[in-house]
Amino acid sequence: MRFAKYHGAGNDFILVDARGIDRDWGALAAAICERNVGAGADGLILALASSAAHVRMRLFNSDGSEAEMSGNGVRCFAKFAVETGIAAPEGDDLRVETGAGEIVVRLERRGPEVTGATVDMGPPRFAPKEVPVAVERDPPVLDLAVPVDGREYRVSCVSMGNPHAVHFIDSDVAAFPLRELGPRVEHHPLFPARVNFEVARVLDRGHIVSRTWERGVGETQACGTGACAIVVSARLQGLVDDVVEVREPGGVLTLRWPGSGNVFLTGPAAFVYTGDWPD
Repeated sequence: MRFAKYHGAGNDFILVDARGIDRDWGALAAAICERNVGAGADGLILALASSAAHVRMRLFNSDGSEAEMSGNGVRCFAKFAVETGIAAPEGDDLRVETGAGEIVVRLERRGPEVTGATVDMGPPRFAPKEVPVAVERDPPVLDLAVPVDGREYRVSCVSMGNPHAVHFIDSDVAAFPLRELGPRVEHHPLFPARVNFEVARVLDRGHIVSRTWERGVGETQACGTGACAIVVSARLQGLVDDVVEVREPGGVLTLRWPGSGNVFLTGPAAFVYTGDWPD
């Protein structure tokens, strides 16, 4: 099976033209994403035909579970779909059917090459049942105590088509014990669909540094929907302005959200290599 590898700010994916192919995609994702004996990636993305948009995207995490959406992944997907001829955009806009609904990706190009994109990520959702988070209170939930091993970690709960819990700190993000705490928060009973867990520090009104523990993956170099959730949470608390750069281990993403309406995410998309996976 032919595949290609791409990354968006270090968040890497295996891309497959899956039109007309039927197989156990979850099992393939777990095998091909394995970093020691597989191709190595944070997720597997499939390109499929769509009756509602230009093309359909399915995303499987590296543990084989299916996810709704990835902000970095959809940029990689758009580059793959357009440059291989799977889908033709309208001008610079590619409409992508995802598990979180239709997403519009505005391509950035250098000649025939797609170098990045701005993604209309849609509006954030705050109702506890939409995140979901197992509390009964009025939205938004911006200061929820999550108890872990006798300590409480305060999080803001946001859905960007997938669930996020954002924890703000004033200390060094790199020193935060994310790999130890991340799986505990991901599987916490407060989050019935599990959760993506972000730790973030606001540097000033236009800059944030962050790390993400992704549901079904582990710590990643970047998380597009996570960056959206961080900026939305910070904006609601009056900590940032409308346009914010989020620096993650793999690179910088730019977010625009004026406090209501849709969130716009801008970042790079890069090709790595193609290969053949033995069937």
